[in-house]
Amino acid sequence: MRIPNLGETELLIPLHSGVFEQPMWVTFLRLMRRVCEAEGVAIWLTGTGDTDAVALHDGALIEFVAEEMRNGRVYSGEEIGYDDAGLRAVRVEGAGIVLTLAVLAHASPTAKIASLLTALVPHLRVALRVLETIERERSRASVSEEAFRRMNFGWIALDERCRIVDLDSQADSFLRRSGALRRGPYDRLMPSSPHVDRELTALAKAMAADRRHRPQAINISKDPWIDILVAPTRINLLAGKDKAVAVVYLRGDRSSSADRHEQLVDLFDLTPAEARLAWSLAQGLSIVEAAEAHALTVETARYYSKKIYAKTGARGQVDLVRNILTGVLALA
Repeated sequence: MRIPNLGETELLIPLHSGVFEQPMWVTFLRLMRRVCEAEGVAIWLTGTGDTDAVALHDGALIEFVAEEMRNGRVYSGEEIGYDDAGLRAVRVEGAGIVLTLAVLAHASPTAKIASLLTALVPHLRVALRVLETIERERSRASVSEEAFRRMNFGWIALDERCRIVDLDSQADSFLRRSGALRRGPYDRLMPSSPHVDRELTALAKAMAADRRHRPQAINISKDPWIDILVAPTRINLLAGKDKAVAVVYLRGDRSSSADRHEQLVDLFDLTPAEARLAWSLAQGLSIVEAAEAHALTVETARYYSKKIYAKTGARGQVDLVRNILTGVLALA
């Protein structure tokens, strides 16, 4: 069994934790320079096949080593066309990112530095896999965040007095631009409707007393349509001395009914009259209620509804709600 040397052992923790630092690997580079008694240490990150690199340095600047290098092999400066005999570099390839680590040291034996770089190669590979996983998840999260943004979905954590303990960026943006919900004095979440305000306040108190309280949905605006779902939180979220007892999940339509009518015309080839009726049915109105809302006879509304179901592929009102509210129209 190979026993790692002191310098290698000292470097492992900052190497593996360095992907979470800003800038990355700042501690590892500083310790690497000290262990190697080097003038400079550098890490370059490139995409596979790219020549542009993200450079991370400690000490003297080292130009990017762009020559062809084999994966995992340690090179001297002369071997890669670098005009300095004190340089040692190694390249580690991941699935989509290439990491190159170089050390410029004249006072230390180059053989020991080469041996250290060789010993670090497996750990560099692991650190690179972690970095790639983080970047992949960050990319996925950005796509999800954009989808949530376009769906106008967010969350707000409340204490038992309806004060905001925490919220996501989407909810924060929603509160700034919406008149239906706002941040009131003492960070209290305040619906514009006094009835909804009383209902929300009662729910927060009830959920503070009983964490098994059932979630409850509340409509706070019909045009544009805005719903909230109030649910008890079963994980204590602390913010100072305040404890969250409920989470408000909000889903708000950014478009007015008139905008939605036009989008339905485009999406399903409905007539304007059909689109208006379809949107009302999607909001949960019955045929009779929708007919009254649009000054239609019940017979005319039923005739329109049959054409709407045929054009949207819906087999009934439940299908219509799903097709409209959970389809691509929700992202518009």
